[in-house]
Amino acid sequence: MDDKLLNILSHSNKDIDNQKVMDYLSGKLSPEKKHEVEREMVNSDFINDAVEGLEEVKDKKDLTFFVEQLNANLHKQLDKKKKRKQKRALKQQPSIYLAIVLLLFLIIICFIAVKKYMEN
Repeated sequence: MDDKLLNILSHSNKDIDNQKVMDYLSGKLSPEKKHEVEREMVNSDFINDAVEGLEEVKDKKDLTFFVEQLNANLHKQLDKKKKRKQKRALKQQPSIYLAIVLLLFLIIICFIAVKKYMEN
């Protein structure tokens, strides 16, 4: 099958070969191999959902289009998450660090002054 079809399952599960799943969908596997894939489907919800979703495609020619579209949408979502995470990250602002150091310095000076005042 086309290598682009395997892209959707490329990082999904290392226990089962992605080519085996695609061969299962196209009916190219022996009965023993089919049983092995079905056993993996029972053990893994992700593989089960992937196979069921890919089986829903009526025209197998459209399968390439759907897989490419899913990969494109996945990349868009990951980019959005990455950008949001970068926005939320604390930017390095030296003025904040300077203010913290000055505040700590003033607290220490006040503590020393109060301690000297209490001793007298």
